[in-house]
Amino acid sequence: MPEHSVPAIPSSSPPDHAMKHVRYNVRDAVAVVSLSRPERRNALGEQMREDLAVAFANVGLDERVRVVVLTGEGSAFCAGGDLQEMLAAAAAGRTRSAAEKADPPRDRTLLSVHRCVKPVIAAINGPALGAGMSLALAADIRIASSTAVFAQTFVKRGNVPDYGSTYLLPRIVGLSKAMELMLTGQTIDAQQALLLQLVSKVVSPEHLLAAALGLAAEIAQNAPVALRLTKRIVQGNLGSIQDALEREAMAQNICFDTNDNLEGFRAYVEKRLPAFEGR
Repeated sequence: MPEHSVPAIPSSSPPDHAMKHVRYNVRDAVAVVSLSRPERRNALGEQMREDLAVAFANVGLDERVRVVVLTGEGSAFCAGGDLQEMLAAAAAGRTRSAAEKADPPRDRTLLSVHRCVKPVIAAINGPALGAGMSLALAADIRIASSTAVFAQTFVKRGNVPDYGSTYLLPRIVGLSKAMELMLTGQTIDAQQALLLQLVSKVVSPEHLLAAALGLAAEIAQNAPVALRLTKRIVQGNLGSIQDALEREAMAQNICFDTNDNLEGFRAYVEKRLPAFEGR
C-alpha cells in the first residue's frame, strides 16, 4: 500500500441502505464516512453522490454519532466529477431534464454535507480537485495530508465552479484569493492551503486519520445540543448558500451546452491542452 493511501474502513451502515461507493463506520461517537471508489480517484460518478447523501442522512439519524470525519480511500480525497462518464453521456445523446437543471443532484449532495446537523471534519488524504475541493469546503473543519493538493479546475474544463464553491471559497480564503483560484484553476499544495487558512492543520499521511479522529473525539466530548446550535448559528450568520447554488446551476446550464465544455472534458481525458473557441 502506498504511504499516502488511506486503508479501507469496514462499513457498518444499515443493511437497507445499499451504498456502493461510500463506507459508513462508527467509532465511539464519531462516524467515519469514506469515499470508496479508489480506482477512479473517488470521482463523483456512478452512484457516489447518492451514496453520500444517504451516508449523511444516516449521520443525522444515528444517535451514536456526535461528529463526522469525511475522507477518501486510496491516494485521492476526490478527483471531482467523473469526466469520462460525462463524455459517455454526451456521446450517447443524453439530455438533462428541466427538473435536473433546476434542482441538480449535486446540490443535494453538497447540502447533505454542509447542512449536516453534526460537525463535519474533512480528512483530506490526497488531491481534492474541482467538485472534490468543493466537497472539502463544505466541511466545518479541514485537516490535510502533506500529499494533498487543491484546485478549482472548472474553468480549465470550460465550465464554472459548482458544488457551492462560489459561496464557500470566498468566505474561507477571502474574495481576491478565491477569484484568483477560480479564474486560473491553479493547483496549490497543502502548505499553501494552510497559509490561506483553507485547512487548519497539515500532517504526514500516516497520521492523518488519527489526527482527524483525535479532533473529532475532543469535539464529541462536548454537549451535543450545544454543538448543533453553534454550527447552526455560525452558518446562519454567513447568509444563504441556496442562492449561490441556484446561480451556479444557471451558469452551468449555459456552459454544459457549449462546445468549449465538451472540449475541456475531452482535453482532460486525452491529456492535452484544450483549444477553447468561445462557442
